[in-house]
Amino acid sequence: MDKRYEEYRQGVEDALGEAFALRGFPFDGLLEAMEYSVMAGGKRIRPCLTLEFCRAAGGDTKAALPVACAVELLHTYSLIHDDLPCMDNDDLRRGKPTNHKVFGEWTALLAGDALQAEAFALILGSDLPDRAKLACAKSLAAAAGVDGICGGQYLDLSGDGKALTEDQLTELQSRKTAALLVAACQMGVHAAGGDDAFLDAAATYGAALGAAFQIRDDMLDELADETELGKPVGSDKAQGKTTFMTLYGREKCQQMVDRLTNLAKQALEVFPDPGFLPELADELAKRNK
Repeated sequence: MDKRYEEYRQGVEDALGEAFALRGFPFDGLLEAMEYSVMAGGKRIRPCLTLEFCRAAGGDTKAALPVACAVELLHTYSLIHDDLPCMDNDDLRRGKPTNHKVFGEWTALLAGDALQAEAFALILGSDLPDRAKLACAKSLAAAAGVDGICGGQYLDLSGDGKALTEDQLTELQSRKTAALLVAACQMGVHAAGGDDAFLDAAATYGAALGAAFQIRDDMLDELADETELGKPVGSDKAQGKTTFMTLYGREKCQQMVDRLTNLAKQALEVFPDPGFLPELADELAKRNK
């Protein structure tokens, strides 16, 4: 991966680690549960997207770092809740026991709640101009609510055991998966004070990347090795979920991933220097975990 991507990833890693360094509070157990999932690893794709779109739009990536970390906190909240027994009831996440398996269900629930709140506190406490902070907070709220993660998760759970159409599945995943990727990209542009052309391109890239990411995820749930993937495989089929693999099979799914990846890259033509964004789209299209 690009050297700049690694610099962003390490910067996000360091900032998140510092955010959880303080202890000595009556609620240390909650902080421990929050830190456990936030620092569990991962590529930090979403915050790195925020920072690279900020740079591509002419902004200061150091000033945008709190916004990028906010995206990761909200993403982590969604993973903790997604794994809960009342949701997908998963035992592993990134090769480690899920939050509720380590800390108990009610602590995991509160850890997710707290991470979502702290995400907005990071944005509002940043040194960005007020207009940029407002735009970033608005984008993240939209990605988290009924038009985003929560709405998508509702559609996902209510669709268990039902045969969904392509339109229903696409609507579900555009909220559950793509909405936060779109927000991550657009928040970078907002942090830079970028114009509508940059915002539109960021939205197109994020939506196409998100759709391709989910289709690839569905493929990996059936085809990947559990040790390499870091979470159980075959869980979607076991729960009776309709996936893109259910509808189309491996070959057509890969064709869809390739088409969406090309669409994402084409959207970047508006930027004078899109940096590692085209390469990232290609990498995600062939990821194995």
